[in-house]
Amino acid sequence: MKPEHSAEIFRRWQAASPNPRTELHYASVFELLVAVILSAQATDKSVNKATEKLFLVANTPEAILALGEEGLRDYIKTIGLYNAKAKNIIGTCKILIEQHQSQVPANRAELEALPGVGRKTANVILNTAFHQPTMAVDTHIFRLGNRTGLAPGKNVLEVEKGLLNNIPPDYLQDAHHWLILHGRYVCTARKPKCPSCLIADLCEYKDKTAA
Repeated sequence: MKPEHSAEIFRRWQAASPNPRTELHYASVFELLVAVILSAQATDKSVNKATEKLFLVANTPEAILALGEEGLRDYIKTIGLYNAKAKNIIGTCKILIEQHQSQVPANRAELEALPGVGRKTANVILNTAFHQPTMAVDTHIFRLGNRTGLAPGKNVLEVEKGLLNNIPPDYLQDAHHWLILHGRYVCTARKPKCPSCLIADLCEYKDKTAA
C-alpha cells in the first residue's frame, strides 16, 4: 500500500474516533493485565461480565492470590479455558508480589516472563497502560493487515512488523484500537461491511461486498 493511502486511512479513523479505547473494563494496570489474560479466545463482553464481580472482591495481586486457583475459578468459569487461565493468573500474581513489588512491569521481557502473557498480551499492556507505540496483533488485526493491504504477512509477527513500518508515527499510539474496532464491527470475518466502510476506496481487498 502506498504511504499516502496508509496515512489517509488513519487520518479518517482518527477524525471519526479521536480517542479510541479498549472495550475491556479496568481501573488499574493490574486489572487490565488480568482482563487481557482472560480475553484470550473469549469476548470482551464475557470478560467484563466476569471481572465486574471479581474486581469487587479481589483487584490486587495479593487479593487474587488469597482466593487461590479454586476461588478464582468460581469467578471466571463462564470464560473459555478458565482452568488454565486461573492457574496462569495465580502464577502471575506470585511473580508480581515476589519480584515486582506487586506492580505490573513496563517492559516486554518482564511481561512475557509472566504466566499467560505472550507477545500479544504484552503489546496490549505496553500500548494501553504504558502508552508505548506497540502493535498487538489479534485475529482481527491479522485479517485487516492482509485484507486491506496495510501489512500483508504469513504470520502475526510479519503483520506486526509491517504495521509498525507502514503506519505513520503520529497515528501509531492509537492504531491498535482503531484496527481492532474496525475489524470487530466493520471489516468482519465472514462478510465485511464495505458499503459503510470509511476506507473502502483505499482498501486493496479484491472481493468487496455490495450493499
